Amino acid sequence: MHLADLLVAIAVFGLIAAATFTTLQESARVALERLAGDLRIAGLGPQDAAFAAISLAEPTRVVLHRDLDGDGAVTASGETITWGLTGRTLRRDAGGGAQPIIDGVRSFVLEYLDAAGAPTASASDVRTVVITLVTEAESVLAGPDVTTTFATRVRLRNR
Repeated sequence: MHLADLLVAIAVFGLIAAATFTTLQESARVALERLAGDLRIAGLGPQDAAFAAISLAEPTRVVLHRDLDGDGAVTASGETITWGLTGRTLRRDAGGGAQPIIDGVRSFVLEYLDAAGAPTASASDVRTVVITLVTEAESVLAGPDVTTTFATRVRLRNR
């Protein structure tokens, strides 16, 4: 009787662990696609507008701009977006405070490339961003944590 209870408990734990890991993977994919979408439209606005597509390009934080209302300035809500890692939480701030997008982030790295594909430290020269996101599902048991790496390369369409 005790063996049957143990087997049922192990099966239930396995299902819960699999569901948790699957949810974390899906959340990471959604976060990566959302950041990629924001980057693709960075710099959107009138051609003669004098604002930077990206004003801050750090390894774990990026500030990007887009002119959604077409007035030539990036002062309206949602026109300046900051993505950054705080502890183990990836956050997005579009003017309403830094909202958590995904928890369980082990590593978040942004690499910036210029028009020739060479690494650049100048935010104004960025034309492509390489995003690497590593998530970690913490093990409930003493076993190893499960990590998953997601990566993509995003070209700014408006610069």
